[in-house]
Amino acid sequence: MRKASLFCLLTFALLAFGQQAPPEGFEHWSADSLRQVLQSLRVEAAKDPHHVSVQRLKDFPNDFFMLAHRQADGVVEWHETQADVFFVQSGSAVLLVGGTMVGGETTEPHEKRNGSIQGGVRVKLSPGDIVRIPAKVPHQVLLEGAPEFTYFVVKIKGY
Repeated sequence: MRKASLFCLLTFALLAFGQQAPPEGFEHWSADSLRQVLQSLRVEAAKDPHHVSVQRLKDFPNDFFMLAHRQADGVVEWHETQADVFFVQSGSAVLLVGGTMVGGETTEPHEKRNGSIQGGVRVKLSPGDIVRIPAKVPHQVLLEGAPEFTYFVVKIKGY
C-alpha cells in the first residue's frame, strides 16, 4: 500500500509540475474562438462598402494567419512574394485562379489588386475544401449568388 501511495504521489507531482509551456511560435485557434471572431467579422462586413472583413490572427516571420468573411465578390489579387492557403469554413464560392491579370494596380509593395483576370480556371469551393495559390498567380473569390463565404487563410511569405 505504501508503494502504491508513493507511486500515486510521484505521478501527481510529475503531472502537476512537469507541465511545460507550449513551444515558442505555437498557436491554437479553437473552433469556439474562431466562431467568436466570425461573429464580429459578420457585423463588420455588413458595414463595409465592399462587404468583406478580415482579421489577422497572428504574424510570424515566414507566415501569417487570418480569418476572412465575405458577403460579396472579392477583387482580383496578385501576390509577388506570398502563397495563399485557404481553408473553407462556411458558405460557398468560386475561385477564379490563374490566367493573366489585366489592369491591376500596385496597392503596396509586391501586391496588385483590382482589374480582371483573362483566362484562368473556375474552382467551386465548399466547407472543408483547402486550396493553395502559388505566388504570382492572379486569383479572385466570387460568391455567385451565395450570401456569404468564410475562410481561414495562411499566407506563406518569402517567394
